[in-house]
Amino acid sequence: MEDTIPAGYQVMIVDDDAHIRIAVMETLKDEHIPVIAAESGYECIHHLKAGFRGVILLDLMMPKLDGWDTITEIIKNDLFHDIIILMLTARLVPDQKMISVQEYVFDYLVKPFEQEHLAEKVRFALDFLEP
Repeated sequence: MEDTIPAGYQVMIVDDDAHIRIAVMETLKDEHIPVIAAESGYECIHHLKAGFRGVILLDLMMPKLDGWDTITEIIKNDLFHDIIILMLTARLVPDQKMISVQEYVFDYLVKPFEQEHLAEKVRFALDFLEP
C-alpha cells in the first residue's frame, strides 16, 4: 500500500481535540500512510512554512484560528502549493465564512466519521497529488 503514496507527501491532522488526532493517526497508520499532527491552525501554518506537502485534514471549529481562517492564512502566505485540504466538521450546514475559500477545499468529512471512509477519502486525495 505504501507505494501508492506519492514520495515526500504526508497527511497532517489539524484538530484541537486530542482524541480526534489520535483516532486519525491510528487509522492512517494502519493504512501505512505517514501522518503528523497539529493542534491548531497556527501549528498547521508552521508545518506548511517548514515544507509540509500532502493532505491536510483540517478541523472547521477550533479556537483562535478556525479552519476557514487557517485556509485564509494559507492563501495569504502563498502556502497552497502541493497540498489538498479535507475539512473535518461536525456541522451539516455550511458556514458563511466558507464562501470565500470553499474553492480551496477538496472535500468534507462529517464527524463522527467511519475509519474506512476516512482512509478512502485520504487515499483518493493523495491520488491527486503530483508524484
